[in-house]
Amino acid sequence: MKGARAAVSGEAPDESVELEQLRHAMETRPVIDQAKGVLMAAYSLSPEDAWKILVTVSQHSNTKLNAVAEEIVASTQEGVVDGRLRTMIEAALKQLRSG
Repeated sequence: MKGARAAVSGEAPDESVELEQLRHAMETRPVIDQAKGVLMAAYSLSPEDAWKILVTVSQHSNTKLNAVAEEIVASTQEGVVDGRLRTMIEAALKQLRSG
């Protein structure tokens, strides 16, 4: 309940929540960076544009960004990107390049 009171009173959030969020970020960051690298190599993207593609695909598929990144990285081992994922990446690329 301390965290809820802190949020209502404007105090800093519970330190254990913040620590858990930092741990999660540290655990998921490597696969996200790897997926960015795959997109950069496959589609000649800048790091910023690769990030935008990941975010767009995540949002449009209602899938956690980490799960999208894991699927992209796994595709490098299988040699084929899932058809649904490929379609979403291509749509995000089209949107990025048109705007």
